[in-house]
Amino acid sequence: MIYFVGAGPGDPELITLKAYRLLKKADLVIYAGSLVNPQILEHCTAGTEIINSAHLNLEEIVALMTAAYAQGKLVVRLHTGDPSLYGAIGEQMDLLEQKGIPYSIIPGVSSFLAAAASLKREYTVPDGSQTLIITRQQGRTPVPTAERLSSLAVHRATMAIFLSAGMIEGVAAELLEEYPPDTPTAVVEKASWEEERILRGKLQDLEKMVKEAGITKTALILVGNFLSDSGRSQLYDREFSHEYRSSQQ
Repeated sequence: MIYFVGAGPGDPELITLKAYRLLKKADLVIYAGSLVNPQILEHCTAGTEIINSAHLNLEEIVALMTAAYAQGKLVVRLHTGDPSLYGAIGEQMDLLEQKGIPYSIIPGVSSFLAAAASLKREYTVPDGSQTLIITRQQGRTPVPTAERLSSLAVHRATMAIFLSAGMIEGVAAELLEEYPPDTPTAVVEKASWEEERILRGKLQDLEKMVKEAGITKTALILVGNFLSDSGRSQLYDREFSHEYRSSQQ
């Protein structure tokens, strides 16, 4: 079997038990270059073949997986975070299906979840934003016109922006078209890694603070009042009844 495995955000302990067991049993691990913390590869056993995919193209990666599968080996294709978010696994799965090779996907902890934990914030705030938009700035990889940052910002919902720190000038300009200048923002570089860095400020200062910090990649940009607002959920309110508890007035 071939397994697409989420390596989590970086902390080597933030992988699932299933991912850990697969790394222990794997004959071949192909990992996504500098995006995966090398400490995670220490979960592999001696003798496991470990290949960095940073210098390989799609066909070369699939050829390695296919050859190992033909030899009866257990293959782990290790992607950062969760494979379903900007993991580029679709084209790999398409080629495997064309060859009739079975595969399975093991989800992982995404960096946007690790970032919220580091910030000690809740994306969905009672009586506040109930929507989280996960997106990216248009770069060499285009995005649909309706999904440009300026279009999504109309909702003024909580936003987590991936893969865009190197284009911070454009990110800030598009967000400022709709969000108020004093909207809280945060940038989390390498969420959950030992060298994690967190920047906090207002949207009007986003470009300046990111450039001054020299952050250009491996960072998540977070925007929204969730960074400053808090609320109280009715779920545990003593005066709120539900299926499992009667109100106490």
